Amino acid sequence: MNRLIHRRELLRGAAVAGGAFAAGGWLPAWAQSPSSGIAAPVPTVSGADITLRIARQTMTIDGRVTRAIGINGTVPAPLIRLREGQIARLRVVNDLDEDSSIHWHGLLLPAAMDGVPGVSFPGIRPRTTFVYEFPVRQNGTYWYHSHSGLQEQLGHYGPIVIDPAGRDPVKADREHVIVLSDHSSMSPEAIFRKLKQQPGYFNHQKQTLAGLMAGKDQPLKERADWARMRMDPTDIADVTAAAYTYLVNGHGPQDNWTALFEPGQRVRLRIVNASAMTTFNVRIPGLAMSVVQADGQNVRPVPVDELQIGVAETYDVVVAPANRAYTLVGESIDRSGMARATIAPRPGMSAEVPVLRARPLATMKDMGMDMSGMNHGGMNHGGMDHGSMDMRDPKNAPGVALNPGVQTISPMPMDRTGEPGQGLDGVGHRVLTYKDLTALERNPDTRAPSRSLDIHLTGNMERFMWSFDGMKMSDHMEPIPFRTNERVRINLINDTMMGHPIHLHGHFFELVTGHGDRAPRKHTVIVQPGSKVSFDFTADAVGDWAFHCHLLYHMHAGMMRVVSVRDGGAAR
Repeated sequence: MNRLIHRRELLRGAAVAGGAFAAGGWLPAWAQSPSSGIAAPVPTVSGADITLRIARQTMTIDGRVTRAIGINGTVPAPLIRLREGQIARLRVVNDLDEDSSIHWHGLLLPAAMDGVPGVSFPGIRPRTTFVYEFPVRQNGTYWYHSHSGLQEQLGHYGPIVIDPAGRDPVKADREHVIVLSDHSSMSPEAIFRKLKQQPGYFNHQKQTLAGLMAGKDQPLKERADWARMRMDPTDIADVTAAAYTYLVNGHGPQDNWTALFEPGQRVRLRIVNASAMTTFNVRIPGLAMSVVQADGQNVRPVPVDELQIGVAETYDVVVAPANRAYTLVGESIDRSGMARATIAPRPGMSAEVPVLRARPLATMKDMGMDMSGMNHGGMNHGGMDHGSMDMRDPKNAPGVALNPGVQTISPMPMDRTGEPGQGLDGVGHRVLTYKDLTALERNPDTRAPSRSLDIHLTGNMERFMWSFDGMKMSDHMEPIPFRTNERVRINLINDTMMGHPIHLHGHFFELVTGHGDRAPRKHTVIVQPGSKVSFDFTADAVGDWAFHCHLLYHMHAGMMRVVSVRDGGAAR
């Protein structure tokens, strides 16, 4: 590293890493001196006929060997490079001893090719081959991953780049694919058991009495109120650096994966969040970014210094680096650790690695209780049944099945699409918001919605129970019906204190953020804690489609439904 880290910062870094230290020392990997650097790009496959082989393997992260599932021997899986207008034929060989699958995240294709076992196809049996074949109807940055069990956590994911049939409006001299992910030496099944057995098992950043007395955290009175409500304001992420190493293109922070450029070049970074559970805050200190694409869709360029990228989202940014090295930082939302890489004109270079910023604390707004302008000191907390969370008032959530899986109902959910993301208020530089995004071209369907549908994101963080409208997938197999080509407004209401990246298969939707016929089109959206996000979509793809939270263990616990689009089908 280019400078010594203050001893207090080292102690703090070691503590928040929760034991996830590099083998060579007691410092967390992101704080250690980097290796000479790995400048190799992600392996690429392309053409009209592609073979992908799923198998168990090992991978080496920061010098440590760990178990993984890869494709064609690599984690992440190879970059699939396609061209808009071609027919893609992908032969997937399952060499596992268990069923597997591949979902082509964000791609518009026939339902039978979507790759979700039990919804659109039966899955790929062990030692068999399945051929996916579909026309490529779009361009942009996307990705692919397993939709079977918890395989995605082990490395079963990879990027997709689809080149446009015509002129690309994004001008760049060079590009790099940046796949962010999280990996653990603990099996995904063990992680899920820990989450079910003990709330906050991986949270090593809880408030302490010493911190409270020193005024470093919440005031004692406010903390007491949270305690009575059985809520922990440090519960920002379910799985943290206590279990995870955060990766860039399959490499840990100490590996120093490096994206090369030549001085004077404009460099396009195609950033994919392929993690299982981690929302990343991405920045390149000293280098401004111009956001040019979101979820594969071109947007009017937005200059930013940082962006929050939810699980399964993609952002393309263009940078114009000077003749020196820069650090690309992917800080986990709870700030327990970071993914780290280098952007440099030559291999072996590195730049200063910033220390982790102070971990964020959830607020009353994150509970759907926006108290701005109210007399907090005079709040009648005693009038609330904090022990049973009186926010579970059925009047606040008609249609929600109230049961032990519904811990809270947001009494005052608000639109937070103009905010930078949890923990990024007041960072002192430009941070991307959803309202900053404007589609480069006019939306293909600008009709007003014919109806609206409220869907509540519900959960019990203490019991690690997650659902839509209080019903988990296994308890509610009836699909959500839509008529072909109807235009519908969906209101996602987050009744929990955790952000959820919600993904709709087979479709794009337009965020309702005030941009009219140039509303940003996305396939995944973070619904911030205690907030409401509205989007309009056209049900133009016949078939059954998965609709779920893309936090892997939330989906596994039940936060998933099936959307059914049928000709002349009855809409509720």
